Amino acid sequence: MLADEDHAVAEKWGVWGEKSMYGRKYQGIIRSAFVIDEKGKIADAFYKVSPKATFGKAQDALEALG
Repeated sequence: MLADEDHAVAEKWGVWGEKSMYGRKYQGIIRSAFVIDEKGKIADAFYKVSPKATFGKAQDALEALG
């Protein structure tokens, strides 16, 4: 389990940024998903991805890895 209270990890991974809801701007987590290859490298990244689209996109990326 990860507690990222100062959002240092989120910032490093590029998933902490400006968001907007009902015209109000604030900082927060940007919904994202990462596919990590067997060597521990990021094979693909998806930002602002919908929950419904995440699985299909990740599955396509995994299939492309072979």
